[in-house]
Amino acid sequence: MSSGVHVDCGHGSAYPVLGPRGSGHRGAVSVVVAAVTAALVAACGASGPTDGLSPIQSRQGTPSPGHTSVDATPSPATTSSTSASTPRCTPSRVLATWSLRRLAWQTVVVPAQETDVAAVRDLVAAGAGGVILFGSRAPGDLGTRLDRLTAMAPHGIHPLVMTDEEGGSVQRMANLVGSMPSARTMGATMTPRQIRRLAHRVGAKMADADIAMNLAPVLDLDDSPGPNSTNPIGTRSFSIRADIAAADGLAFARGMRRAGVVPVVKHFPGLGGATGNTEVRAAWTKPWNELKKRGLKPFRAAVDAGMPAVMTSNARVPGLTTIPASLSYAATRRVLRRHLGFTGLVITDSLSAGAVRAAGYDVSDAAARALEVGADMVLFNADPPRVADVAGDIVRAVVAAGRRGALPRARLEAAALHILRVKNVDVCG
Repeated sequence: MSSGVHVDCGHGSAYPVLGPRGSGHRGAVSVVVAAVTAALVAACGASGPTDGLSPIQSRQGTPSPGHTSVDATPSPATTSSTSASTPRCTPSRVLATWSLRRLAWQTVVVPAQETDVAAVRDLVAAGAGGVILFGSRAPGDLGTRLDRLTAMAPHGIHPLVMTDEEGGSVQRMANLVGSMPSARTMGATMTPRQIRRLAHRVGAKMADADIAMNLAPVLDLDDSPGPNSTNPIGTRSFSIRADIAAADGLAFARGMRRAGVVPVVKHFPGLGGATGNTEVRAAWTKPWNELKKRGLKPFRAAVDAGMPAVMTSNARVPGLTTIPASLSYAATRRVLRRHLGFTGLVITDSLSAGAVRAAGYDVSDAAARALEVGADMVLFNADPPRVADVAGDIVRAVVAAGRRGALPRARLEAAALHILRVKNVDVCG
């Protein structure tokens, strides 16, 4: 990572989801899509349309004990009886039965070292919606370790396993997936078609290791030195030119998608040329009037191209917001959601960043605020012994905000719906 109420019931086609992988891979992302529990079945019924959601099939191929396979087809008699006695099942109806705590956990992405993913097994068992991997050299059996980890997830809804595999100085598992040049080098020496092919090769190996999401590409415009303590982007940018950054960044994203890995474009609304590194301290982007003319263009192109996920920046935008964009109603909901029309998954950059602390927020309060203004998942960093405590604090803060009405339940349900759609989980199965 450098990194009113909207309820989308999934009838449109503009929200891409993670599709099944080819037989040459180790298998689909390790998600066992179980049937809803008996209470949910009673609420929604065992059959009916799925609002366009299609489940990721488990690599193991066998449902967990006590769950019904999503491939099971009810008999005509069962279908008729259920249809006559219960309302049509929709994801929104199912999510309306979830507790605030369950909804809150689904929004949390917990950090783990790729050499010790078992350290977050209890958090996955509690329902954490994602796991982000850090490190510089992944174990050869990472996929097997992740299988064991994600099998701990309740209700068969596995966490999104993600990492930053940008190329250059930001690669977590080059030993497994192969090295990539920096985005700046790719932009200067490769065509978009070559970039797409390279990203596809790397993405296929990520998928083999059960990595579902790549927090890349960077769409920020930058031609300065870095990344470093004063500039978070530097060589992570494809170009200072908006047209090149958009073309090359989207080529990278398309290569990942073709390999079955969800790309996340970042750092909205544009972090290039910021006054400092948001991981360290408060920073400001170019003024909004200037950012709209250039820095926003690659993100507009990404939304128009149907990219599935966007990461928001922790920088402040003069003329748009006086607080970090990740916490800003104006940046996230007004510009990204409404003005650009983005209906996909919104992930924050790390809410442990110095820029967030400088704005007066601790991690848990920042998480509740980010979800309120339109984010769907929240990222944070912590030393391994502190991860469980911070994750628990976030969940408690989100639940408390929900109970007092500061964070509308409908907003949490919308967030969960976006998450499940990227996971390709059909809760009506």
